[in-house]
Amino acid sequence: MKIATIGLDLAKNVFQVHGVDEHGFAVLRKQLKRNQVAPFFARLEPCLIGIEACGGAHYWAAKLTALGHRVRMMAPQFVKPYVKTNKNDALDAEAICEAVTRPNMRFVPAKSPEQQSVLALHTARESFVHARSAQANQIRGLLLEFGLVVPQGIRHVYERVPELIEDASNELPGRFRLLIDRLLQHLKELDRQVRELEREIEVWHRGNEVSRRLETIPGIGPITASALVASAGDPSNFKNARQFAAWIGLVPHQNSSGGKTQLLGISKSI
Repeated sequence: MKIATIGLDLAKNVFQVHGVDEHGFAVLRKQLKRNQVAPFFARLEPCLIGIEACGGAHYWAAKLTALGHRVRMMAPQFVKPYVKTNKNDALDAEAICEAVTRPNMRFVPAKSPEQQSVLALHTARESFVHARSAQANQIRGLLLEFGLVVPQGIRHVYERVPELIEDASNELPGRFRLLIDRLLQHLKELDRQVRELEREIEVWHRGNEVSRRLETIPGIGPITASALVASAGDPSNFKNARQFAAWIGLVPHQNSSGGKTQLLGISKSI
Protein backbone atom coordinates (compact mmCIF):
# COMPACT_ATOMS: atom_id res chain seq x y z
CA MET A 1 0.00 0.00 0.00
CA LYS A 2 1.67 3.20 -1.23
CA ILE A 3 0.21 6.34 0.33
CA ALA A 4 0.81 9.51 -1.68
CA THR A 5 -1.31 12.05 0.18
CA ILE A 6 -2.84 12.24 3.64
CA GLY A 7 -5.47 14.55 5.07
CA LEU A 8 -5.05 14.94 8.83
CA ASP A 9 -7.90 16.43 10.85
CA LEU A 10 -6.33 17.88 13.99
CA ALA A 11 -7.96 17.83 17.40
CA LYS A 12 -7.08 17.89 21.08
CA ASN A 13 -7.30 14.16 21.70
CA VAL A 14 -8.67 12.24 18.68
CA PHE A 15 -7.18 12.75 15.19
CA GLN A 16 -8.66 11.49 11.94
CA VAL A 17 -6.46 10.31 9.06
CA HIS A 18 -7.51 9.92 5.42
CA GLY A 19 -4.94 8.65 2.91
CA VAL A 20 -5.05 8.16 -0.86
CA ASP A 21 -2.67 6.58 -3.37
CA GLU A 22 -1.14 8.29 -6.39
CA HIS A 23 -4.36 7.72 -8.36
CA GLY A 24 -6.53 9.38 -5.71
CA PHE A 25 -8.17 6.20 -4.41
CA ALA A 26 -8.71 5.98 -0.65
CA VAL A 27 -6.38 3.44 0.94
CA LEU A 28 -6.39 4.59 4.55
CA ARG A 29 -9.07 5.70 6.98
CA LYS A 30 -7.93 5.67 10.56
CA GLN A 31 -8.58 7.34 13.90
CA LEU A 32 -5.63 8.07 16.16
CA LYS A 33 -5.26 9.24 19.72
CA ARG A 34 -2.86 12.06 20.40
CA ASN A 35 -0.03 9.86 21.65
CA GLN A 36 -0.35 7.63 18.58
CA VAL A 37 0.08 10.32 15.92
CA ALA A 38 3.87 10.72 15.95
CA PRO A 39 4.66 6.95 16.08
CA PHE A 40 2.15 6.30 13.27
CA PHE A 41 3.67 8.85 10.88
CA ALA A 42 7.19 7.81 11.85
CA ARG A 43 6.46 4.37 10.35
CA LEU A 44 5.06 5.76 7.09
CA GLU A 45 7.11 6.52 4.04
CA PRO A 46 7.44 10.27 3.35
CA CYS A 47 4.31 11.68 1.74
CA LEU A 48 2.30 14.89 1.36
CA ILE A 49 0.24 15.73 4.45
CA GLY A 50 -2.46 18.39 4.49
CA ILE A 51 -3.72 20.01 7.69
CA GLU A 52 -5.91 22.98 8.51
CA ALA A 53 -4.27 26.09 9.97
CA CYS A 54 -5.79 25.93 13.44
CA GLY A 55 -4.65 25.64 17.05
CA GLY A 56 -1.58 23.41 17.27
CA ALA A 57 -1.15 23.27 13.48
CA HIS A 58 2.32 24.82 13.49
CA TYR A 59 3.48 22.36 16.15
CA TRP A 60 2.32 19.37 14.14
CA ALA A 61 3.70 20.83 10.92
CA ALA A 62 7.15 21.03 12.49
CA LYS A 63 6.78 17.58 14.07
CA LEU A 64 5.73 15.83 10.86
CA THR A 65 8.30 17.72 8.76
CA ALA A 66 11.01 16.43 11.09
CA LEU A 67 9.80 12.90 10.29
CA GLY A 68 10.48 13.50 6.59
CA HIS A 69 6.97 14.36 5.38
CA ARG A 70 5.92 17.38 3.30
CA VAL A 71 3.32 19.31 5.29
CA ARG A 72 0.99 21.92 3.81
CA MET A 73 -1.35 24.05 5.92
CA MET A 74 -4.54 25.59 4.56
CA ALA A 75 -7.03 28.09 5.90
CA PRO A 76 -10.24 26.30 7.04
CA GLN A 77 -12.41 28.41 4.72
CA PHE A 78 -10.50 27.02 1.73
CA VAL A 79 -11.10 23.44 2.86
CA LYS A 80 -14.82 23.80 3.62
CA PRO A 81 -15.99 23.66 -0.04
CA TYR A 82 -14.53 20.15 -0.33
CA VAL A 83 -16.58 18.72 2.56
CA LYS A 84 -19.22 16.35 1.23
CA THR A 85 -22.76 16.21 2.69
CA ASN A 86 -22.70 16.33 6.48
CA LYS A 87 -19.73 17.32 8.59
CA ASN A 88 -17.76 14.89 10.75
CA ASP A 89 -14.10 14.14 11.44
CA ALA A 90 -13.81 11.50 8.71
CA LEU A 91 -15.32 13.77 6.06
CA ASP A 92 -13.17 16.67 7.24
CA ALA A 93 -10.02 14.57 6.83
CA GLU A 94 -11.16 13.50 3.36
CA ALA A 95 -11.83 17.13 2.40
CA ILE A 96 -8.37 18.17 3.63
CA CYS A 97 -6.81 15.36 1.59
CA GLU A 98 -8.66 16.56 -1.50
CA ALA A 99 -7.95 20.26 -0.98
CA VAL A 100 -4.19 19.86 -0.45
CA THR A 101 -3.77 18.39 -3.95
CA ARG A 102 -5.45 21.32 -5.75
CA PRO A 103 -2.91 23.16 -7.93
CA ASN A 104 -4.36 26.60 -7.15
CA MET A 105 -4.68 26.09 -3.40
CA ARG A 106 -3.21 28.78 -1.14
CA PHE A 107 -1.07 27.49 1.69
CA VAL A 108 -0.17 28.97 5.06
CA PRO A 109 3.59 29.20 5.76
CA ALA A 110 4.66 27.32 8.88
CA LYS A 111 5.87 29.52 11.74
CA SER A 112 9.06 28.82 13.64
CA PRO A 113 9.01 28.48 17.45
CA GLU A 114 10.67 31.91 17.63
CA GLN A 115 7.84 33.48 15.63
CA GLN A 116 5.24 31.74 17.78
CA SER A 117 6.86 32.97 20.99
CA VAL A 118 6.86 36.59 19.79
CA LEU A 119 3.22 36.32 18.67
CA ALA A 120 2.40 34.88 22.11
CA LEU A 121 3.89 38.04 23.67
CA HIS A 122 1.68 40.18 21.44
CA THR A 123 -1.40 38.10 22.30
CA ALA A 124 -0.74 38.39 26.04
CA ARG A 125 -0.05 42.12 25.74
CA GLU A 126 -3.31 42.69 23.86
CA SER A 127 -5.20 40.78 26.54
CA PHE A 128 -3.70 42.96 29.29
CA VAL A 129 -4.46 46.13 27.31
CA HIS A 130 -8.14 45.13 27.00
CA ALA A 131 -8.27 44.24 30.70
CA ARG A 132 -6.66 47.58 31.59
CA SER A 133 -9.24 49.52 29.58
CA ALA A 134 -12.08 47.50 31.11
CA GLN A 135 -10.77 48.13 34.64
CA ALA A 136 -10.46 51.87 34.05
CA ASN A 137 -13.99 52.02 32.67
CA GLN A 138 -15.31 50.07 35.65
CA ILE A 139 -13.74 52.55 38.06
CA ARG A 140 -15.21 55.49 36.13
CA GLY A 141 -18.63 53.80 36.04
CA LEU A 142 -18.70 53.07 39.78
CA LEU A 143 -17.72 56.64 40.63
CA LEU A 144 -20.38 57.97 38.28
CA GLU A 145 -23.01 56.21 40.43
CA PHE A 146 -21.99 58.60 43.21
CA GLY A 147 -22.08 61.63 40.96
CA LEU A 148 -18.32 61.81 40.45
CA VAL A 149 -17.32 62.17 36.78
CA VAL A 150 -13.83 61.18 35.65
CA PRO A 151 -12.93 62.11 32.03
CA GLN A 152 -12.12 59.34 29.59
CA GLY A 153 -8.55 58.14 29.43
CA ILE A 154 -6.42 56.13 31.86
CA ARG A 155 -4.29 59.22 32.57
CA HIS A 156 -7.33 60.98 34.07
CA VAL A 157 -8.10 57.93 36.20
CA TYR A 158 -4.58 57.99 37.66
CA GLU A 159 -4.76 61.73 38.29
CA ARG A 160 -8.30 62.15 39.61
CA VAL A 161 -9.23 58.95 41.45
CA PRO A 162 -6.65 59.24 44.29
CA GLU A 163 -7.87 62.79 44.95
CA LEU A 164 -11.50 61.62 45.06
CA ILE A 165 -10.65 58.82 47.48
CA GLU A 166 -8.91 61.25 49.85
CA ASP A 167 -11.54 63.99 49.55
CA ALA A 168 -13.75 63.83 52.63
CA SER A 169 -16.25 66.33 51.23
CA ASN A 170 -17.71 63.93 48.64
CA GLU A 171 -19.27 61.74 51.37
CA LEU A 172 -18.21 58.43 49.83
CA PRO A 173 -18.76 55.41 52.13
CA GLY A 174 -15.58 54.04 53.68
CA ARG A 175 -15.93 50.56 52.17
CA PHE A 176 -16.48 52.13 48.74
CA ARG A 177 -13.27 54.15 49.07
CA LEU A 178 -11.39 50.94 49.90
CA LEU A 179 -12.96 49.18 46.92
CA ILE A 180 -11.98 51.93 44.48
CA ASP A 181 -8.45 51.94 45.89
CA ARG A 182 -8.24 48.18 45.37
CA LEU A 183 -9.45 48.51 41.77
CA LEU A 184 -6.96 51.32 41.19
CA GLN A 185 -4.10 49.12 42.41
CA HIS A 186 -5.30 46.37 40.06
CA LEU A 187 -5.29 48.89 37.21
CA LYS A 188 -1.70 49.84 38.03
CA GLU A 189 -0.68 46.17 38.05
CA LEU A 190 -2.24 45.62 34.62
CA ASP A 191 -0.40 48.68 33.35
CA ARG A 192 2.87 47.30 34.75
CA GLN A 193 2.30 43.99 32.96
CA VAL A 194 1.69 45.81 29.66
CA ARG A 195 4.92 47.79 30.01
CA GLU A 196 6.95 44.68 30.86
CA LEU A 197 5.65 42.81 27.82
CA GLU A 198 6.35 45.83 25.62
CA ARG A 199 9.95 45.84 26.87
CA GLU A 200 10.32 42.15 25.99
CA ILE A 201 8.90 42.79 22.53
CA GLU A 202 11.26 45.71 22.01
CA VAL A 203 14.27 43.60 23.04
CA TRP A 204 13.34 41.05 20.36
CA HIS A 205 12.72 43.86 17.89
CA ARG A 206 16.20 45.31 18.44
CA GLY A 207 17.76 41.93 17.76
CA ASN A 208 15.89 41.33 14.49
CA GLU A 209 17.25 43.06 11.40
CA VAL A 210 14.02 42.86 9.37
CA SER A 211 11.98 44.30 12.23
CA ARG A 212 14.43 47.20 12.60
CA ARG A 213 14.20 47.95 8.89
CA LEU A 214 10.41 48.03 9.07
CA GLU A 215 10.62 50.56 11.88
CA THR A 216 12.18 53.04 9.45
CA ILE A 217 8.80 53.28 7.65
CA PRO A 218 6.84 56.32 8.90
CA GLY A 219 4.06 55.28 11.28
CA ILE A 220 5.54 51.88 12.18
CA GLY A 221 7.09 51.37 15.61
CA PRO A 222 8.59 48.36 17.41
CA ILE A 223 5.21 46.84 18.30
CA THR A 224 3.84 46.91 14.76
CA ALA A 225 7.15 45.94 13.16
CA SER A 226 7.72 42.92 15.40
CA ALA A 227 4.11 41.73 14.99
CA LEU A 228 4.41 42.03 11.22
CA VAL A 229 7.67 40.07 11.04
CA ALA A 230 6.44 37.35 13.38
CA SER A 231 3.13 36.99 11.53
CA ALA A 232 4.27 37.19 7.92
CA GLY A 233 7.61 35.45 8.24
CA ASP A 234 9.33 35.05 4.87
CA PRO A 235 8.08 37.79 2.49
CA SER A 236 8.88 35.57 -0.51
CA ASN A 237 5.71 33.63 0.35
CA PHE A 238 3.76 36.48 -1.27
CA LYS A 239 3.80 36.96 -5.04
CA ASN A 240 3.43 40.74 -4.89
CA ALA A 241 2.59 43.64 -2.62
CA ARG A 242 -1.13 43.45 -3.36
CA GLN A 243 -1.28 39.83 -2.21
CA PHE A 244 0.41 40.84 1.03
CA ALA A 245 -2.06 43.71 1.46
CA ALA A 246 -4.94 41.29 0.95
CA TRP A 247 -3.41 38.88 3.48
CA ILE A 248 -3.38 41.52 6.24
CA GLY A 249 -6.88 42.74 5.30
CA LEU A 250 -6.20 46.00 3.48
CA VAL A 251 -8.02 45.05 0.26
CA PRO A 252 -11.81 45.60 0.02
CA HIS A 253 -14.11 42.59 0.00
CA GLN A 254 -16.06 42.04 -3.19
CA ASN A 255 -19.61 41.01 -3.95
CA SER A 256 -19.46 41.25 -7.75
CA SER A 257 -21.58 39.47 -10.32
CA GLY A 258 -22.66 39.84 -13.97
CA GLY A 259 -19.84 42.22 -14.79
CA LYS A 260 -20.92 44.66 -12.08
CA THR A 261 -18.20 45.32 -9.51
CA GLN A 262 -19.28 46.02 -5.95
CA LEU A 263 -16.51 46.74 -3.46
CA LEU A 264 -17.27 46.42 0.26
CA GLY A 265 -15.31 47.45 3.33
CA ILE A 266 -11.91 46.30 4.51
CA SER A 267 -11.25 44.23 7.60
CA LYS A 268 -8.40 46.41 8.91
CA SER A 269 -8.13 50.13 9.55
CA ILE A 270 -4.97 52.14 9.13
